[in-house]
Formats: sequence, structure tokens, C-alpha cells
Amino acid sequence: MPRIFSAIELPDDLREELYRLHQPLPGARWVHPGNYHISLRYLGDLDRSRAREFIDNLADIEPDPFELRFVGLGVFGGYDPHAVWASVEASPALTALARAHEKAARLAGFAPEKRPFTPHVTLARLRNSDAQRVARFLTRYGGYRSHPFLVTRTVVMSSRPVTGGGPYAIEDIFPMRGCGFAYEDQDVSW
Repeated sequence: MPRIFSAIELPDDLREELYRLHQPLPGARWVHPGNYHISLRYLGDLDRSRAREFIDNLADIEPDPFELRFVGLGVFGGYDPHAVWASVEASPALTALARAHEKAARLAGFAPEKRPFTPHVTLARLRNSDAQRVARFLTRYGGYRSHPFLVTRTVVMSSRPVTGGGPYAIEDIFPMRGCGFAYEDQDVSW
């Protein structure tokens, strides 16, 4: 069964820019830039029929396009770091979109998300990394800021259960209001 989640994709130039932050860091497995995304709602391992109602609910969400930018790097795990990520600048439009995706999941019968929404892109997964070396990396690169980028669609993505996620496949596309013309001819995997 695939892992299903909704997300925002990143433009290719921004993926390349984020990947240039890749540095030698013992214990780090850097994520391939083709797998960078901002997760909105993770559903877990499930078959497509179980995800269908969530996907149908997403079709009712019609937000306006909005801009986002990255504003620094951080880690999950504190003294035992397990992931390096790029933080997304606070955005009322993004918060509203995440809430709408949470509502779509709940209406489809999924349990409420227990963790607070923390918009980010995972850059590296860490195993047995020295916290001091990770701290030095953050001291050097933590002030990263990106140019703004326009969010014109959300997607439902899937991955097979493997360590570290990816590769991801787009299962469905949800254009923002006024942006559907750009995606009319694009195939999705189901």
C-alpha cells in the first residue's frame, strides 16, 4: 500500500537552490531535490479506495494563489537531531490551506492530526549525527532565505513504504482558483 499525503510542490529553481545547501555532514542522508515538498496533510499507508473520499473533499477547496518563501533552517530532534529542514515563512493563506486539508481528512473519517502544522521541507535525514556538528552546520547555513514563489496548486502524492520516503508520485492535482488552465493536459497516476 502506498503512503498518501497532500502537499505543495516547489519550483525547480528553488529545489536546486535548496539542494546547494547540501554539505558533508556525518550521518546525513540528503533528500533528492525531486522529492522536496511541503506536506499539508499526511494520511499514512492506505489503499486508493480509502484515500478517495479525502481526494474528493480536496476538490471542493478553491483557494486563491499565494506566495511563500523559506526563512531559515532548523532541525527536528534537539540534542538527538534526526532531520534538517528549511522553514516556511508564516503565511495566513498557508495556514488556512492546511486547515482546509485537515478538515477534508476529518470529513473522510481520518483521525485528527496530533502534531501542530509546521510547514517545512526536509533536506536531510540524520542518523547518529553529532549534535555539535549539526549545530555548526546551522550556524553557517541557518540564515538561508529564499526568493518568494507562487503556489498555484496542491497535489496528492504517494510513496511506497521505504526508509526515508520517496520517490514520490503525483496521484491528483488541485489547481488554485484561476490556475487550472496550466494543468489541463497533465496526466496523474490514477
